Amino acid sequence: MSSSSVITPEDVLESLMNDGTIDALRLKIINQLKANEELKSTTIKMAEESKVLNTPGAEKQTKRELFDALRQELEGPVLEKASKSVWELILEKDGLGKEINETVERVFCRLSGREPPLFASSNQMVVEKETEPKEINSSNREAKKRSLSEVNHSDVAIRKKKQGDSSSDHLTP
Repeated sequence: MSSSSVITPEDVLESLMNDGTIDALRLKIINQLKANEELKSTTIKMAEESKVLNTPGAEKQTKRELFDALRQELEGPVLEKASKSVWELILEKDGLGKEINETVERVFCRLSGREPPLFASSNQMVVEKETEPKEINSSNREAKKRSLSEVNHSDVAIRKKKQGDSSSDHLTP
């Protein structure tokens, strides 16, 4: 794709699916779910407190009958807890969530011909702002573009700073 064409979310998803990234991320999520001790203990507790297992005569049922009845009783609640755990993993600011964001950004940049990172983290923005020179001439101002993340996180602070510095803006050497 050329850098002038519009890259859609579907384009990024197709690339992630074709290169095996989705499968690798899915495997990481599954492994982290398997390692989630809280989810395991909650599921065990739900099974132990199950109506199916605690009904008189349950010991006379076959394993298959018990399994089917347990599945019918617990599948929804267990999947709901697992789903919440998956979303927590996906939305993490660090760990897997960060990896997913960086991977999607990297693929988008590759497809669009841009250089990553498009969006600086808030820590990077603070360091960059502290190291900016005090005087910026008009050619430097035109060349510096802010990412969407910078606009969202710092727009209010920049406006306040400009309002506070407005008296010094009129003094030019």
